[in-house]
Amino acid sequence: MAGLEEDERLLDENNHEGRNTRRMHPLLDPSHLLHRILVLMFMCFLGFGSYFCYDNPAALQKQVIQDMGLNTSSFMQLYAWYSWPNVVLCFLGGFLLDRVFGIRLGTIIFSLFVCVGQVIFALGALVNHFWLMNMGRFVFGIGGESLAVAQNTYAVNWFKGKELNLVFGLQLSMARVGSTVNMNSMGAVYDSMKTALGQTGHFTLGAALMIAGSTCVFSLLCALMLGYLDRRAERILNKEQGKTGEVIRLTDVKDFPLQLWLIFIICVGYYVAIFPFIGLGQVFFIEKFNFTPTQARAVNSIVYIMSAPASPLLGLMVDKTGKNIIWVLVAVVTTLISHMMLAFTFWNPWIAMVILGLSYSLLACALWPMVAFVVPEHQLGTAYGFMQSIQNLGLALISMAAGAILDSKGYLLLEVFFCACICLALIAVVVLYFVDYLRCGELNLSAAARARLQKTNSSESELARQMRKRSQEELTRLKHLSPFGIRNRYLSRLGAQLPDNYSIHLSSLAYRSLLR
Repeated sequence: MAGLEEDERLLDENNHEGRNTRRMHPLLDPSHLLHRILVLMFMCFLGFGSYFCYDNPAALQKQVIQDMGLNTSSFMQLYAWYSWPNVVLCFLGGFLLDRVFGIRLGTIIFSLFVCVGQVIFALGALVNHFWLMNMGRFVFGIGGESLAVAQNTYAVNWFKGKELNLVFGLQLSMARVGSTVNMNSMGAVYDSMKTALGQTGHFTLGAALMIAGSTCVFSLLCALMLGYLDRRAERILNKEQGKTGEVIRLTDVKDFPLQLWLIFIICVGYYVAIFPFIGLGQVFFIEKFNFTPTQARAVNSIVYIMSAPASPLLGLMVDKTGKNIIWVLVAVVTTLISHMMLAFTFWNPWIAMVILGLSYSLLACALWPMVAFVVPEHQLGTAYGFMQSIQNLGLALISMAAGAILDSKGYLLLEVFFCACICLALIAVVVLYFVDYLRCGELNLSAAARARLQKTNSSESELARQMRKRSQEELTRLKHLSPFGIRNRYLSRLGAQLPDNYSIHLSSLAYRSLLR
């Protein structure tokens, strides 16, 4: 009787909790789509401040050089100092999020690094100390790339399956929106501060950069809200805290195939001709094409403007068609054409920059997924970490080299240098095509052929799993056999006739009882 009353009480409690869950507003229910859309909004704005402030130097290139009394080589150190910490942190970011801080605390800590770095950067301009500005960019870099890893981890934790592709596309688009808004607004912010203070100079520059830092504070607030919502969802839905899933083993590097090293070369050769060019582009368009500063900032930001809507669409196209190497080849060739148009013609630069924006988006959609086709899953963390590390090392070195070339030789030779980097990437793409063809790889398979191959591999894996299971069962049965039983089993497999009272499954104890 007491047991029946206890069961009824528990049933009433469960019904009461169910009614509470049903009464929960959709925006407050972690399992409801509206709530996840709210979380997605905070995810997208989580990296907004980082991407906005990353290209502050590019948006204010002329002002930074004039107000701080720099040459171009010194100016490009602002980008190099951002990249230096990420040569190492690409390997450690996932580990810190998984094993040390956790995704929620780690996101807040990396957001704080971004905020503090931007404040130090602006403070360096306020007090007219360029070394302090470089230190600020270094601190900013510590948080910037790792914050992107945290952003992706939140996405994987909250969204699954087909939703995830759309979420990644939206996050990338919002990042590019941040870069675009920076390119087209920081000049106006600087002019407003110049009017308010009645002067130009390092103090005006520092004030403008400090205002830009407000976007980093906004992203920090998004990190705090995400942490709260994720902890609340963990409590209500009994779900685990998200993890990056990255496993970094430096010993895996020796097992990397040739195709992966060629992908690394393409990555470095391509991106060092994009980001340093954008960092120096504003003055280039002013000097060569006689653009106004506003026009120069607009055309310099077109790469980011194009990538915002184009990335999800081009990613879908690559998913549907396959042929990744061909698409990478198209992206590299069209990028080379764009740089040659900018270097050797006086055609309207909008044409070249629109082509460059589409090519940049296409390469990102086709190149980065190829890593997963050439290394096993347990090496993906190491492969992507190594790829990002080499990319940041290349960006740090080439940024300083680009500044030195521009100071000594001018924009024409700088564009020739960028074309040479693209040619290196082009050679690596051609070699990758032939290596993949000779090794019967799947990098250049169509989407349909790749799906058939994956289905075949899946069937073979299932067959191998079943065979392993059967072997384990066989070994388990053999463990229970005596030497006498194993010998008789072997003789029966050979076709030898055994006496009727012999059984291959008899234990030695049962056999001895038969002899008595």
